[in-house]
Amino acid sequence: MTLAEQRHRHNCPPLPRLWLVTDEWRLPDPLPAIARLPVGGGVILRHHGWPGRRSLAVAVARLCRRKRLVLLVANDWRLAAAIGAAGVHLAEGVSRAGRTAPCRLWCRQRRALLSVAAHSIRAVHAASSLNADQCLLSQAFASASHPGATPLGAVRFAMLARRSPLPIIALGGLNRRSFRRLAPGCAHGWAAIDGLT
Repeated sequence: MTLAEQRHRHNCPPLPRLWLVTDEWRLPDPLPAIARLPVGGGVILRHHGWPGRRSLAVAVARLCRRKRLVLLVANDWRLAAAIGAAGVHLAEGVSRAGRTAPCRLWCRQRRALLSVAAHSIRAVHAASSLNADQCLLSQAFASASHPGATPLGAVRFAMLARRSPLPIIALGGLNRRSFRRLAPGCAHGWAAIDGLT
């Protein structure tokens, strides 16, 4: 059974091709950017250290419902459950730490989406072993999030993405123009923090 067939059987929402990733430093108030997303887009709510994270999460969830956007909460399945999010996104370090069982159980029971971040093909396969629905592979291009880090570049990104058993979302230095630099079909979609604003 293909991943698409499994998703249909489990009534999961369709995987967006466009994701906004919130960030407390580069996008302190994500609501205007979320409001500009097209129907069917996705939001990954991070804002990890934000003092009012829960109230922001409630506001984001309300807006996502109104705009018909898919909402994932980063690294916190309890908050995702509390606000009625469509699922959870796990940072690579969190998924590697091995304490994912409660989150994966919640996703399975609620037919929620599980997204996992990866920076290598090994991490992509680890995400697959968690039965993730998608993998955010970074860093595709130079990014303000990780200044000085060496990006994968278009060729290496495509090589890794094509070896993935999961749908790949490109992350890192992405906007509409740079996404077109990636080989057609190597990624299901792309994500950005400020590349959408």
